[in-house]
Amino acid sequence: MKKKKNFKKIHIPEQLTLDSGKILTEYEIAYETYGKLNKKKNNAIFICHALTGDQFCTSKNPVTNKNGWWSTLVGPGKVIDTNFFFVICSNVLGGCMGTTGPESMNPETKKPYGLRFPVITINDMVKVQNRLVEALNIKKLFAVIGGSMGGMQALEWATSFSHKVHSVVPIASSYRHSAQNIAFHEIGRQAIMADPNWKKGAYYDKKKYPKRGLSVARMIAHITYLSESALQRKFGRNLQNSKFFSFEFETEFQIESYLKHQGISFVERFDANSYLYITKAMDYFDLSIKKGGLNKAFKDKNLSYCFITFSSDWLFPTLETKTIIQSINQSNTKVSFAEIKTDKGHDAFLLDEPNFHSTLKSFITGQRKRLKI
Repeated sequence: MKKKKNFKKIHIPEQLTLDSGKILTEYEIAYETYGKLNKKKNNAIFICHALTGDQFCTSKNPVTNKNGWWSTLVGPGKVIDTNFFFVICSNVLGGCMGTTGPESMNPETKKPYGLRFPVITINDMVKVQNRLVEALNIKKLFAVIGGSMGGMQALEWATSFSHKVHSVVPIASSYRHSAQNIAFHEIGRQAIMADPNWKKGAYYDKKKYPKRGLSVARMIAHITYLSESALQRKFGRNLQNSKFFSFEFETEFQIESYLKHQGISFVERFDANSYLYITKAMDYFDLSIKKGGLNKAFKDKNLSYCFITFSSDWLFPTLETKTIIQSINQSNTKVSFAEIKTDKGHDAFLLDEPNFHSTLKSFITGQRKRLKI
């Protein structure tokens, strides 16, 4: 279970009505900023994190002591250059890195919410992000950028708060979660809930934490982030510490060892209940069921879009993005699109992928010149 840290937060003493109809009487938003806001306040970029990400997109993460998950992209002189841009990244609603979520204190009971925390949606997350932007006195963002679940949030910004954004960059994402994606998430949730230490979500005051269930959930999900060819190239059928089979139920293959490591390291930084809530929010996401469908969702939005996909991403395949682009094209909106050829799978947006970086940089540079920042 992750160590507690004092995160940079803003407290919002206002009611938040969620899509479920439930109400949070107050909430906190944990966030980080990088670079400086200019005098015109028109150089702010909001970065949205993925399912297991956090507000530490660059610099050292105080919990893991590792570099931020987008340190290769965000920083002085990098693709998202903090010499020019003011970067904002917040922990999502329902998260476990400081923003109000199931492990937060319920003001009514003075105990952690646990499963008393209301079920949330991607739209709820974005409403909280918008409130943070307002608190920072920023009227319009230069861009909203995000990969995977972060891309869902970016699309929600585009459809719900288009008047507050100049450009949107959804990466390795989709307008909705597919049946296959929901299925993988449900297996992960069931693994957590089957752990005897889960205690129906009421484990915060216990000495034991549902580590095994959360670890298995992470292992399952991590397989979906990779491609078959990349797994074969990196691990194949190689054994870990021997040249011969042991004929016992122990960790023998390198891929087994890798997945176990992913699971073990994950439980040290993430909350099991948060995993349940955030995966459910992703499963609920579907812009096509909004009134009027996709065509109406993106109609008359004065935005510039840059969609980026990866050829080996079977979790959010390129076809999903092309469906969005077809809807946007009907409204004569500016759209850029690039499919990056790679065998690194869905996780390519987190890795050193030069063509992806150059594509994103070109779009940002073009938008910066257009807006004269």
